[in-house]
Amino acid sequence: MVPSWLDISTPIRNGMPVWPGDPEVRIGRVASIERDGVNVTALSMCAHTGTHIDAPRHYFSGGASIDEMPPDVAVGPARVTGGLPFDCRPGERILIKGAVLTPEVAGHLARRGVSLIGVDSLSVGPEGKDGDEVHRVLLTAGVWVVEGLDLSAVEPGEYQLICLPLRIAGADGAPARAFLRTPG
Repeated sequence: MVPSWLDISTPIRNGMPVWPGDPEVRIGRVASIERDGVNVTALSMCAHTGTHIDAPRHYFSGGASIDEMPPDVAVGPARVTGGLPFDCRPGERILIKGAVLTPEVAGHLARRGVSLIGVDSLSVGPEGKDGDEVHRVLLTAGVWVVEGLDLSAVEPGEYQLICLPLRIAGADGAPARAFLRTPG
């Protein structure tokens, strides 16, 4: 039996949590089948809402934008951890349940050469100066950052990951849809 894919994306909806200072999500119907013959939904939100990927441009004006992200960074084997990982390998994709990184842990992961770090919180680092430093350390080292994952139904272990952002030209980040499945 082929393993099924588990959607680990946070659904986008009105009233959902956003980073302090970011605009609230606004989703509304601008056309309806009854009135217009079709349903059309308008969406207004920050690119860093829900499950999203941070590009280096998020912290560096000359950094790579989200449309420059190589797809293979976020497609392939991934490891889900129940805490902060220290035993990582170059090129590894690591998804962390229930933890944000400190600048020291971010530095360790960057030196180990991981390609992607994902977290199930609004940010990979704490709010404030340390959170900014975590982003800078990872993004400088070429580590792409996925935030806002829903790992609540996922046990630590080895998986296959697909997590691709919207291709927004020149953007510092973008919403993404993320899926995991057990290898096999």
